Amino acid sequence: MNWKTFLALLARDGHVARRNFIPLVLQTFLQPMMFVFIFGRVMVSSGYMPAVYKSLLLPGIMAISMVFTGVWAVAMPLIAEFQFTHEIEDRLLAPIEISWLAIEKVVFGTAQSVVAGLAVIPAAWVLLRPGVELNLHSPLSFIIVTLLVALFSACGGLALGCTVNQTHIGLMFSMVLTPMIFFGCTYYPWSALDHFPILQKVVLVNPLVYASEGLRGTLVPQFPHLSVVAVLVALLLFDGLLLVLGLRQFRRKAVS
Repeated sequence: MNWKTFLALLARDGHVARRNFIPLVLQTFLQPMMFVFIFGRVMVSSGYMPAVYKSLLLPGIMAISMVFTGVWAVAMPLIAEFQFTHEIEDRLLAPIEISWLAIEKVVFGTAQSVVAGLAVIPAAWVLLRPGVELNLHSPLSFIIVTLLVALFSACGGLALGCTVNQTHIGLMFSMVLTPMIFFGCTYYPWSALDHFPILQKVVLVNPLVYASEGLRGTLVPQFPHLSVVAVLVALLLFDGLLLVLGLRQFRRKAVS
């Protein structure tokens, strides 16, 4: 593989991201921070939620921010380049194998997702203080989970970006991402579904469940959460599945 070409493509995407820094920040943090403020600040201060809910909420908001950022950073440019600007045709002329063009998108989306997720922690800390209690007992587990969640979001963006038609972008958000969030254990732990045993098992097909529970288990392990080992295995499976699917769809669209 031509590493210089690969790095040049990464640098080019980084330059574009810097030029669109303000819109990128707004689309990444505006919605999660509104949820943090309403649920973590307003509801807690009003007495409708217990104070400990602040700590429970933070990992879920972090998961949402990472998934939205990764999917948006990869899917939307691909939809535009394949169906609007056709800019992808210039990239396909680069001296690099077709699959590596897709992998470059995934790497860049993963990096953006990691930055978005880590930035949520200090931002939420400021909005929710005092009362947020983070217990990072295993930094290595947190790093691994964060990277796998970021990779899942980027691979999901690759698969969606190469599958969804330009006329179905709104449907992608309403029929895929929105249900993922509400049934992804972002605002509650998986154990909260004990009274809904069928639903509790069905939501296990949602990869966001493992993202939320993994971050909850490494950031705030004092709350109920899925086994970190089970989370790691599930995220690895989802990452591999979405990457294979995304690469296949990318090659199919690139050569069509």
